[in-house]
This record gives sequence, C-alpha cells and structure tokens, in this order.
Amino acid sequence: MISLAGYTFRQRLRAFAGRAQPLRVLLTLGSLVALCEFTGHPEALIPLFLGAIASALAETDDSWRGRFRAQVVTLVCFAAAAFAIEALIGEPLLFITALALAAFCLTMLGAVEARYKAIGFATLILAVYAMLGIDNRPASDAADWAEAVLLLAGAAWYGVFSVLWCAAFPAQPVQERLIRLFSVLGDYVRFKASLFEPLRGIDIERKRLSLAQLNAEVVAELNAAKESIFRRIGARAPTGRIARYRGLYLIAQDVHERASSSHDDYNALADAFFHSDLLYRCQRVLGLQGQACQRLARSITRREPFVADAGTVQALAELRSAIEQERERATTPERLALLASIEALARNLLQLDGQLAGASQPAAQAGRTDMGLFDRSPRSWREVMERVRRQLTPRSALFRHALRLAIALAAGYGVMQLVHPAQGYWILLTTLFVCQQTYSETVARMGQRIAGTALGVVVGWALLQLFPQPLLQSLLAVVAGVLFFATRTTRYLLATAAITLLVLMCFNQVGDGDGLIAPRLVGTAIGSAIAGLAVLLVLPHWQARRIDELAATAMRNHAGYLRQIVQQYRSGARDDLAYRLARRNAHNADAALSTAVADMFREPGYVRPRAGVALRFLIRSHTLLSYLSALGAHRVALPDAERAAVLREAAEGAAAALDVLSAGLERGEPDAAGAGLEESSVRAALATAIDPSDGADQAARLVRTELTLIWLQIDALRDHAREWLQPEGKVPAEASRAAETPQDECTPLSS
Repeated sequence: MISLAGYTFRQRLRAFAGRAQPLRVLLTLGSLVALCEFTGHPEALIPLFLGAIASALAETDDSWRGRFRAQVVTLVCFAAAAFAIEALIGEPLLFITALALAAFCLTMLGAVEARYKAIGFATLILAVYAMLGIDNRPASDAADWAEAVLLLAGAAWYGVFSVLWCAAFPAQPVQERLIRLFSVLGDYVRFKASLFEPLRGIDIERKRLSLAQLNAEVVAELNAAKESIFRRIGARAPTGRIARYRGLYLIAQDVHERASSSHDDYNALADAFFHSDLLYRCQRVLGLQGQACQRLARSITRREPFVADAGTVQALAELRSAIEQERERATTPERLALLASIEALARNLLQLDGQLAGASQPAAQAGRTDMGLFDRSPRSWREVMERVRRQLTPRSALFRHALRLAIALAAGYGVMQLVHPAQGYWILLTTLFVCQQTYSETVARMGQRIAGTALGVVVGWALLQLFPQPLLQSLLAVVAGVLFFATRTTRYLLATAAITLLVLMCFNQVGDGDGLIAPRLVGTAIGSAIAGLAVLLVLPHWQARRIDELAATAMRNHAGYLRQIVQQYRSGARDDLAYRLARRNAHNADAALSTAVADMFREPGYVRPRAGVALRFLIRSHTLLSYLSALGAHRVALPDAERAAVLREAAEGAAAALDVLSAGLERGEPDAAGAGLEESSVRAALATAIDPSDGADQAARLVRTELTLIWLQIDALRDHAREWLQPEGKVPAEASRAAETPQDECTPLSS
C-alpha cells in the first residue's frame, strides 16, 4: 500500500502544479476590480469578469506564440457569439435554431485537437454569459451593444496575462507536467512492488485490474507531458531547461516500459520460491525505485540536481547474491528455468535503476541518438477537415455528444420559456456544464453540481449579510474565481460552490443578489435533469457497446508493438521514433480500454450484461502488454541465426494472430481461425527451440519464455472474445472451460 506520507507528498505536488492558472486569474480579476473602482463603473464588473472566466476556460497548455494565435481565434469566436446573441435574442425560434447549430459545430471542433475543443466549449459558455447579461439589464437598454464589448474586453484582458505569462515562464508548464508524471509513475512502480509478496490466496486478478487503472493514469500523464514539450520545441532542437525536460520525459517512457514488464507466471514463481526471500528482495528494489521516482519529482519541483540513492545499489547487489545462493541449491530443470526468469527480472531492475540514474545528467540524454517526438497536430486545413469528416458518423462518441448537447440546449430553452423566462438562462448554463460525453461523467456532475450550487448559495447568502460593502463583495468574488480555477478539475463540487459565490457577489453589485438565489437553485436542478435525460435518451453511447471496437484497437496496436520489438531483436536495441511510437500506441490503446471498462461499470446494469467478460478481457490484454514490455526491455540482437529464425517466426505468428483477433472483434464475429495447422507448427517449433534450463543463451531463452506466455494470453483472449461476441444464451465450450479454470493461473506478476 502507498504510505500516508507518499500520498501527502503526491497531493502537495499536484497542488503546486495547479497554481499557475489560478494566479493568472487572480491578477486578471483583481486588476478588473481596481479598474472598475477607479473609474466608478461597478456595473461593468459582471461582463468583464464573465469574459475573463470564459477566456480562462479556453486556455490550453501552449508556447507564447501558440497561445497568442489561440487567443486571436478565441476572441474571433467570442465576438461572433456575443454579437449573434445580441442580434437574435429577440427572435426565439431563430435564436434557438442558431444556438443548437452553434453547439453542434463548436463541439465538433474537438475532433481537430484539444485547443479547439477548449475554444469551442468556452465560446458556448460565453454565449450563455451574454444571455445572462442581457437578461439582467434594464429593458430600456435592449439595443445596447456595450455588454458584448465588455465581455470581449474581459476575455482579451485575461489573454494578455496568459500570453505574457507563457512568454515569461515558457518551461513552467512542462515542469508541472513532469512533476505529475513522475509522481504518478512513482505510485505505479510502488504498487507494482506490492505484488511481489509470495502469498497464497491473494486476489491477483483484482491487483492486475488496479495496475491497469494506474497504468492508464501514467499513460495520460505521459501524453500530456509529451504534448507540452512538443508545443515548445516543434521541429527545433531544444535548449536549456526544455532540453533537460525532454530527456526526463524519454527516461520516464523507458522506466514505464521496464516497470510494466512481466517475466514469468507469477503463481509459478510464488510457489517455487515460497520459502525463499528472492521475491521479497525484488519487491524491495522496485519499492526503492518507486521512491526514486517520487524524489525525482521533488527535485524537479525544487529545480535541484537529482541524486541517486545508494540504498538501491546495495539492494540490487543483495538480490544478485541471493540469486547466486539459490542457484547453488536449485536441482530440477523447472526450478532452474524459473530462476532464470528471476535473473532476467534482476537485469531489468538494474537497467531501470540506470535509467533513473541518468536523470542526474544535465541534459538527461543518457547516450540517446534519436530524441524526436511525433507531432499529432494537423498540418493543413485539409487535414483539419478530414479529422472532422471522420467524426461525422453516429458511431463517433464526439458526434453523439455534439448532437446530444444541441438537443439538450434546445430543450432547456423551451423549458425556460415555459417555466421561468426571466433569469432562466441558468438552465442553459447548467446543462452546458453538466452534459458530458459519457454517462458516468454526466451522472457524477449532476450530483456535484446540485450540491455545489446549494452550498454556494448558502455561503453566498451568509457573506452578503456579513459584508454588505460592495468593495468587499468584489474582493470575495475575486477569491471565489481563483478557487474555482484551482479546484474545477479535481473537486467539482467545491468549484461549483465557488462559481456560485462569484455570481452572487457580482450580481449584487447592480441589483439584488438575494433575488438570484431561487432562480439559480431552480435552474440548476432543471438543467441537471435535462442533461441527465439527454445522455440517457439521445443517442446514448454506452461503453459496453464499444468495448469490442476498443479491444480490436488494443489487439492491433499490441501486434504493431510486437513487430517493432522483433525487428530490434534482429538489429539490436535502438530507441528510435518508430519504436517509441508503436510502444506509446499500444499503451494508449490499453489505457483507453481500461477507462472504458471502468466507465462501463458505472452505467445501468441492463446495458452491460457481459461486463465480467470485458473485465477479464482487459486483465488479459494488460497482462499481454506486460509480456510485450518485457521483450522490449531486453532487446538485443540474437547471435544464433537458427534459433533467432524460429523465435522471429513465433513472434510474427503471434502478431498475425493478434491481427486476426482484432479483425474478428471489428466485424463482431468470433475468431473462427483458432489454432490452425500453420499456427500449431509455429508453436510446436517454439516449444522445442530452446531448452528452458539452458543458460548458454540468456537472450534467446528469455524471448522463448515471453513468447510462450504471450501465446497463452492470446488463447485466453480468444476465449473471452468468443464469449463476448457469442449471441446471448449461447456460451461456447472454450468460454465454459475458461470459466471453470482459476483466472490467475496464467496471470503472471513481475517487473
């Protein structure tokens, strides 16, 4: 288990990493309050604040040049939305048609990349903010365009702080990403270490599932760190801190591959060395390396040189000594073969420690020749349009969400006209914030939004009574805005309370804040209900209905990763871009499958009748990836041409079997090929190619062991796929036998 001290350290790191944007919000809102007080126009505070908040919601991690370009696009979108609202607000039918169409188109911008997704969402938010401003001004000012101008001024003012901050502190976002990456990676490595206890009767499958979920977090942080680095270097060679941070990112990739690898059947190792301290020593080394990842995160935080811990070196030496003592006592070929797997594990741990030690180098290059990163951003307008076109299908989760949001906003506007046309735009705002792409996220936000609004209303009413002075209320609004951006991604309930408090304090400057309490509460309840009904009734995108698609993608990427590994057993290890891209694609696909399965268990029971099969498939898929990682961690050129040919043929056969399995999952048909004659001959040749107890060729023996375990996982994956794709009421014989077999029998655990 992760210690309380480790948990506290992780929370502090993440709290540090989240301070940059709240500080920019503090500077922006604070300066706007000072401006309004100095000029004597407190009524301008509301649109200025709302424009700044919308601009902050559109912000994504970028260089100052990229942020400047994004800010220009944001202001253009904001201007179009604000002036369109002013022009159409008096024509209900035309207004709601334009709003629904804009919601669909702006949501579909998310197909291009993350920055346009944020800009599209923030534009919709600003449109609703414009409605709120119009709704709260006197009827005599119906043709006043100053509201839209002030919204744009507030957005532009935050943009000034954002661009200047990016220019003044170009490396800070990368530093924050790396802090989070090594913190999460340390959690992953330490949890992996906890699996090395040679105990009987432990729930290996549950631990494997937890490991897959932790792996998804690591993969997400790796992707975020890579994008943050690439935003600042592009095709140029980085210098200074960015060059060091790129090296640290590549080290994190290698550490992840080695930490996620498995070298043999865990149960066999636990049974064979139950009375030995070998596995405990492995556990100690890996635990120390997890702590080293945490210390590396701390050194990045403090910008101090990273110093490797001598205790890990001693623990590795003691592990080697224990292996030598065990070799003297080993008598049977089976025990010697399992001891060879422990030796491979020890070599992997030694190399992992070397990777961490490489973080102490100034540029953290560790002898690398290829440090390129793959650019996933669109390179032309044609590619932008192609990305959007590919998502224009009911099979796309983004398309369904865009259509669902458009219908939900139209329904919200209709309900607003029937129930409470005055101050009813809180319904639209709540629907926009609560309606998410997945059912589980939407349901979670519904409860948090309602509870947070209630909390914010209670606190806001109390503060209005305690502090009737307008200036103090403005300062409280600034504090609430900072709190909103500090907590909106981690504690949504608290963030909702903060933004509710900000709204009450601001609107009380020009009217009666108490009169806003009831509409806010009622609008939040109605908007949350509309969002919940929309995600349930309008093209629901149940995860259970797309598991086969995600599983197919995972199998296809596993096959691509295996083929890249096989090439390097021919030519020798090289961490070139093609290899790292294949490895990242495999982990991304595994993480997507893990996230989908977790979401599926938060969906209604009637849409997931075979959730258990999907869970078992995920565990097997992640176990397969751990064996592939072990092959990747030990890449060397095989000297024996005859043995190498047999092993490469077995590996190519496994990759082909994964491709066939992927195709079957995509078609929705069980894999009928199974163990054909050609596949059987390949597996028979693999079984006799190398004597497992032969220590003459460690690399070839390791490859043979890992490929044997990979084939076992492919067999299990086939059985689960047949069970998943079989019509309800019919369970194939293979699935029945799998259900009768202990699930952890072929689920090895090692580093």
